[in-house]
Amino acid sequence: MKRFLDENFLLSNKTAQKLYNEFAKEMPIIDYHCHLPQQQIAEDKNFENLTQIWLYGDHYKWRAMRANGINEKFITGNATDYEKFQQWSATVPYTLRNPLYHWTHLELQRYFDVHEILNADSAKKIYDECSEKLRSKEYSVKNLLRKMNVKTVCTTDDPIDSLEFHAQLVRDKFEIPVLPAFRPDNAMNVSDTEKFNEYVKKIEAVTNISISSFDDFLFALQNRHDFFASMGCCVSDHGLEEIYAEDFTGHEIDVIFTKIHSGKHLNELEQHKFKSAMLVHFAEWDWEKGWVQQFHLGALRNNNSRRLQELGADTGWDSIGDFSQGRALSKFLNKLDSDNKLAKTILYNLNPADNELMATMVGNFNDGSVEGKIQYGSAWWFLDQKDGMTKQINALSNMGLLSKFIGMLTDSRSFLSYPRHEYFRRLLCNLFGEEMENGELPNDIQWVGKVIQDICYNNAKQYFNWSASNK
Repeated sequence: MKRFLDENFLLSNKTAQKLYNEFAKEMPIIDYHCHLPQQQIAEDKNFENLTQIWLYGDHYKWRAMRANGINEKFITGNATDYEKFQQWSATVPYTLRNPLYHWTHLELQRYFDVHEILNADSAKKIYDECSEKLRSKEYSVKNLLRKMNVKTVCTTDDPIDSLEFHAQLVRDKFEIPVLPAFRPDNAMNVSDTEKFNEYVKKIEAVTNISISSFDDFLFALQNRHDFFASMGCCVSDHGLEEIYAEDFTGHEIDVIFTKIHSGKHLNELEQHKFKSAMLVHFAEWDWEKGWVQQFHLGALRNNNSRRLQELGADTGWDSIGDFSQGRALSKFLNKLDSDNKLAKTILYNLNPADNELMATMVGNFNDGSVEGKIQYGSAWWFLDQKDGMTKQINALSNMGLLSKFIGMLTDSRSFLSYPRHEYFRRLLCNLFGEEMENGELPNDIQWVGKVIQDICYNNAKQYFNWSASNK
């Protein structure tokens, strides 16, 4: 029997082990989509203990603890940091076969050189040992990024964000570029009239532009888009249930904006038309600037209204949705392509039933102008695990060119999440290694090794044109 999480973890044969150790293991990391708090990077924060860096804001762990019957006091409540860690440690043994079990122990090993199994009995020793290390300069957040060989970080930022901490990082000449990504979801969320109008006021305040019409609204948002570009941004991101691609006229959108801006509620068709118009405008701005646009599709958010009211959004009440993705996505991309305004695009799906749909959709709009112009993005959120990543890799392999894939990202709020890249790389090498040993692929270790290195790092470096900052 193999030892748990040994040096050949997930690598089932000699070829896979060779591919990982000689080609994948030492490749740098480009984290082109994450939710790391840029202020903590700019301030080079040291966390006081393992709970603060590991459990604050991690809704993956929160959901597991709730399923294990842990009271909310020990999750998001007023229990002490150690009490929260105790409850998480008592939950870990029950996460067997959940990716949390692998991630937890990979992170303990890679960051802290702790090889014990975390449980209620080992909790105090592990907590004390890791917390002591975290308080040392070696474990400041900048050094954690250096430790994982991260070369670029892309955060996720609302158009109203001042980006002051990105600017501070530039002034401080931090050698790892921390770049903003333009996430304008709030600017098109017209399902809640009051919240939308509050957001319009925030746009007015940050731009010093008075907004009384849809043209004013667009002008102010484009002002922010331009500002983000001046701060090094070259990526946008949209977190949507589905793509909106209703037909609309400029007059219709003017009328719809006037209606909601006056405090009236929009019906469903009006909401969809407005969102469709906004997506087109955002996409055209991205194309004009040569940005990459990302679409995260399929999350059914905030399902538990009682808990949402108590704790707010992003606290662990989201799930996979079953939205119809194909027709509207095709219509949206086709409109942009027909106008020759389709930027580089990455599509992510949350429902695994859409894997082959997404893998074939990207092929419809790869026009040969750029290698892998339209990307089928890495397995995301609930699919960010052994089975989900394997299925995404296989769908892309079967329907497109895995060799042009831009690889893994963390999509995380935690500075301890970078072993997920290792997890992905081990799975990738094992898939290639198995097929090489089975005679399904040629035994050309150098060529396959090059393809793996491209997927791990080189393709993303080229795709985002970050060569200047990643020498």
